[in-house]
Amino acid sequence: MTPEQKTPEQKILIIGPSWVGDMVMAQSLFILLKQQYPNSTIDVLAPGWSRPITARMPQIRRAIDMPVGHGSLMWSERRKIGRELREEQYDQAIVFPNSLKSALIPWFAKIPKRTGWKGEMRYGLLNDIRPLDKLRYPLMVQRFDALAYPKGDQLADDLPTPDLHADLERVPQLRQQFGLESKRKVLALCPGAEFGPAKRWPEQKYAEVAAQKIADGWQVWLLGSAKDQPVAESIISLLPEADRSHCFNLAGVTQLEDAIDLLAVADAVVSNDSGLMHIAAALNRPVVVVYGSTSPGFTPPLNEQVAILSIPVDCGPCFKRECPLDSATPAHMRCLNELTSDRVIAALSELVPDLAPDSTPGLVSD
Repeated sequence: MTPEQKTPEQKILIIGPSWVGDMVMAQSLFILLKQQYPNSTIDVLAPGWSRPITARMPQIRRAIDMPVGHGSLMWSERRKIGRELREEQYDQAIVFPNSLKSALIPWFAKIPKRTGWKGEMRYGLLNDIRPLDKLRYPLMVQRFDALAYPKGDQLADDLPTPDLHADLERVPQLRQQFGLESKRKVLALCPGAEFGPAKRWPEQKYAEVAAQKIADGWQVWLLGSAKDQPVAESIISLLPEADRSHCFNLAGVTQLEDAIDLLAVADAVVSNDSGLMHIAAALNRPVVVVYGSTSPGFTPPLNEQVAILSIPVDCGPCFKRECPLDSATPAHMRCLNELTSDRVIAALSELVPDLAPDSTPGLVSD
């Protein structure tokens, strides 16, 4: 369908992804749709946790909570949701997940054009079905964006990057709520990774980076989910006792919307390949990313202020949740263990040279 054929009332339903980073990267598609069809209305059906992300995407009119887990079929529940959505009279659905069940709701909703990759042989459920050429689209964001174009069309060279709009008016209250300092620059550390331990740089190395930046006059915010609390506590315990008052464990204490708005004022971020990394990149923060089992050739941070660090190993990238090599061998977790804190500190210094206090986003002026 060409832009001329689009009506001003064009309504598009997105069946969104189930991971934080994927939802952030999906904004590239939303921006593309708005660029091509300015009068389009875009709604996103996705897990409820994603609301704080979609709320910071001005392209989205409405987020609709998906009450069904991505691993559950729940045929009757999906049929119920689809029938309820019929009254919206969407013109098109774009289905991000590749599973058969993810295509059921647009089919039940009788949306006339249902677009997605072939995935689990979804003929009939999708009527604008695309075979995925992984060589043509090596990046995940390219695979998302290709669905904005008619089948077979060439992707533009300058694809839009995610651009989350943080609520900066909340930041003073958040600083007060969590007892955060206002006179030191902010290094945000994101030491967790929902995918698994093969993506997590060791706590000792994070602690070494934190200690150096605290010595440089910074403060450190540790961000993550409740599952990351023990990792964050371990990092703090590895710091010299005098440094610990400048390091704040916010993992599991903040909600996702809090983490987004706090990351927006960080002067720099160090992260594993994780959802928070993609959020930091979409907030245009300087980011140093440590890669282990995964690859920046598939899901890189979409940001120009970035340093990507990794150790080339014969067995990688393996894309495993846990290192498949024997833990008793030197090769176990080598891709992460051999990446030194000195490299990360040097990358930080290149991205964020010491600046005058009144020119840094993390500081609050008197």
